[in-house]
Amino acid sequence: MASEPRTRDDYVHFRSIGTRWADNDIYGHVNNVEYYAFFDTVINAWLIDEGGLDIHRGTTIGLCAESHCSYHASVAFPETVDAGLRVGKLGRSSVRYEIGLFRAGQDEPIATGWFVHVFVDRETRSSTPIEGRLRDALQRLLVASPEVTS
Repeated sequence: MASEPRTRDDYVHFRSIGTRWADNDIYGHVNNVEYYAFFDTVINAWLIDEGGLDIHRGTTIGLCAESHCSYHASVAFPETVDAGLRVGKLGRSSVRYEIGLFRAGQDEPIATGWFVHVFVDRETRSSTPIEGRLRDALQRLLVASPEVTS
């Protein structure tokens, strides 16, 4: 079930991401796969900066279990994308992020989507609880979400 596009006001945190020349495809706009890179960037920057996630040596890592993107408009180099982030659901060991991508200064999204991380032990890949600074950072993004997860 596709969600309705949200406005900028529906997101808790934003990160501006510059498009790159290499992001454009033969049709003259940023290729669809790059939108997932924008999702990864806003999520992982938050986890590292605010949640203290040590992506190189930490015992806990987040693995993508599910992702989805709905495209509403195109963007092209050299535009800047404002990636909005919120958490729709925070479980014991998983989190569902909701992302909106916007042109700088505009309220209507160019894309909306979600991304589910399951946190696991780096070595055993067994599920591990989200705790401490990481949980606190994710709770700051938590909002009530009317969407049904699949």
